[in-house]
This record gives sequence, C-alpha cells and structure tokens, in this order.
Amino acid sequence: MTTGASDGPVPEEAPRGQRVLDLLDKAIDLQSPLVRRNIARARQRNPEATPAEVVRSLERMYVSALTGSGAAVGGAAAAPGVGTGVALALSAGETLSSLELSVLYALSVAEVHGVPLAEVERRRTIVMGIMLGGSGNSTITKVAGTTGKHWGRQIVAKVPVETLRQINKVLGPHFITKYGTKQGIIVLGRVAPFGIGAVIGGGANAALASLAVRAGRRAFGPPPASWHD
Repeated sequence: MTTGASDGPVPEEAPRGQRVLDLLDKAIDLQSPLVRRNIARARQRNPEATPAEVVRSLERMYVSALTGSGAAVGGAAAAPGVGTGVALALSAGETLSSLELSVLYALSVAEVHGVPLAEVERRRTIVMGIMLGGSGNSTITKVAGTTGKHWGRQIVAKVPVETLRQINKVLGPHFITKYGTKQGIIVLGRVAPFGIGAVIGGGANAALASLAVRAGRRAFGPPPASWHD
C-alpha cells in the first residue's frame, strides 16, 4: 500500500506493523489456492472420511508441521558456531513459513465448514480471529454487534463485507502485537544453547498450533454431518 507525502515524522511502529499485515496478506494470497488440495491430502487415507474426521486430520497435520518447523529451525539456529545474526535470519525465514501453515489450516477448516472464502476480507477475519484465539472471538462479536458461539459460521459467513472491514481494522493492531510478541519469544529460544533451542522452538510452535486449533473449534463449532458439495 502506498501513501501520499508525509505531513510529519512517521512513527517507528507504523512500518513494522504494516510489514506484519503485508506478510499476512501475502500468506493468504499464496495459500488460498491450496486449500482444496490440503483437504484432499487430509482425505487420502480415507476418501469416505466425514467432515469431522477430516477436520481432526487437518488439526493433526497442522500441529505436526508447525512443531517440526519450529524444532528444525530452533536446532539449526542454536547449533555450535551459528552466530546470533544467522540465528535471527533463520528465524525470520521460518516466521513466514509458520504464518503460511496457520493460514492454510484456518482456511481449510473454514472450507470444510462451508464458510465462503471468495472475499479477501472474509479470509483475513478468519485467519486473524483464529490466530488471536479468545481475544479474536470477543472482538469479532463485539464489532459485529452480535452474540453467540461459532463466529466463523454465524458472522464471517453472513455479515456484509463493509462490516468485515471494520472488524479487520480492529483485529489488525491486536494481530501485529500478539503475533510479533510470540515470534519474539520463539526467536529467543532459537539462540539458546544447542539442543535447548530445538526444544524451545518446537515447543513454542506446538503451543501456538494448539491455541489455533482450540480457537478454530470455537469459531466453527461441530463440523457438518455431510459434505456441502
């Protein structure tokens, strides 16, 4: 996004926050076309699997992939002879990978539940709401002016796009703060002594994945009894 001439000093936080949101949009653009393929992969072992079984498979795939990603980079970054600069560079590269995995998981679960994904604003709401967990849930229902469970179905699938834009404007700063903070904790783990870095890196990513899985269950509720297609 480009802006006009600046009328004054630009706060340091603004460009950093925008970079986080740009990474989010990039991840959404990259992963959206892969959603159906990801669901098909979850159904490989059992093509007759119910939506509930596929959601559980998507959850396991996501937790496993994110945990493995964190452990691999944590171990490499903490290896003897790897300087702090290299460790931070490795972690920065893995941040996008973690974000892409989270986006793919959130959008795949939404697809199984039959939530429309055509507009990018709906995708942003789904991803940020799930990654923010409980705070995302309360923010979305408050801004939308509704109450009840399972905002992923009841709100994101039905509210006008303009309302979603308002929701996303509120979610954005929370996403920047929370996601940046968690990644900072993970980076610290990856510059720990060899072996410990892998444990912290994998453990931190596993915790992030578990939070996202629980948030996804709250967002969408029980999976449909049969396939919507």
